[in-house]
Amino acid sequence: MPEIWLAPLHGLTHYHFRNCLFRHYSGFNAAISPFVPVQETAKLNVRKWKDLAPENNTAVELIPQLMGIVPAHFADTMNALHQEFGHTRFNWNLGCPMAPIVRKRRGCGLMPFPDEVEAVVEAACQLPYRFSVKMRLGMHSSEEGMEIARRLNQYPLEFVVIHPRLGEQQYAGLPDWNALEALLSVLQHPVIYSGDVFQPADYERLRARFPQIKTCLLGRGILRNPRLAEEIKSFASERGCVSGFNKFCEDKEMARIGKDEIIRFNEFYEDLRQTLEVYRGANGSLSVLKELWHYFACFFQLTEEQLHSLLVIREPEKFDEAVREIFFLRKN
Repeated sequence: MPEIWLAPLHGLTHYHFRNCLFRHYSGFNAAISPFVPVQETAKLNVRKWKDLAPENNTAVELIPQLMGIVPAHFADTMNALHQEFGHTRFNWNLGCPMAPIVRKRRGCGLMPFPDEVEAVVEAACQLPYRFSVKMRLGMHSSEEGMEIARRLNQYPLEFVVIHPRLGEQQYAGLPDWNALEALLSVLQHPVIYSGDVFQPADYERLRARFPQIKTCLLGRGILRNPRLAEEIKSFASERGCVSGFNKFCEDKEMARIGKDEIIRFNEFYEDLRQTLEVYRGANGSLSVLKELWHYFACFFQLTEEQLHSLLVIREPEKFDEAVREIFFLRKN
């Protein structure tokens, strides 16, 4: 059976979102948190990181994701999170391609500097925790990822998450599976896949090409279709990932979303909206909901014009009214 993990999307997949998602949809085995910056002990206040608190993450295991470049800060932060929250597994974000992160030589911006990458991994692996890395093929060249992979082989990492694009691509173009295959021929750690799995057929194609990959990280695909983890596991169980599965998946996904699924999504959305409003207020929650609707629009097959009309609304009450109209039209 496939292992499906919820991917981190900074500012979106916080615990308010995760808990609402897990209340209404199943199929997830674990989740990786949006990143938190590593800091030295004197500047740490881990209690403010409510996103990582055990009481806010009871549905599936949460692995904190860390962002930074100073080896000593990793040790301080990991020790503090263990002491405060009991975490024993940590993931390092070496793959974020966003310009403000890259300019600080964090995320994917550090991949052209393998000595600095190795210094962090070496320090982290000396601690009594399970440590993993999330990376891309490279920042500017896939050779960057190959060099890092050769160095990572020297250390007892739990796993490596790979998104098979270059950092300079961000999310443009298609994942480069040929470059991924070359990277896998070098890397000796278990690999978790991340990147452009939007429907069960995408997952089956991945497993057919790379049967050694057992776990998939879903982020944008889940926002576009919250039932995707369930569908992947259901289709894999029904068909056993055998020949002909692609056609089976594509036929089912071309079908119109049924009334029951619209009602279910509405229940999830109302739970999320009310939760966000409690913690952020009406105006604060509106900005998050608008960002999410860039993805939810795919579930409802909204046109660009329809999505634009929704996103230009500034008043929370009018926005909620427009969303209710979308639900009503699709349900009927």
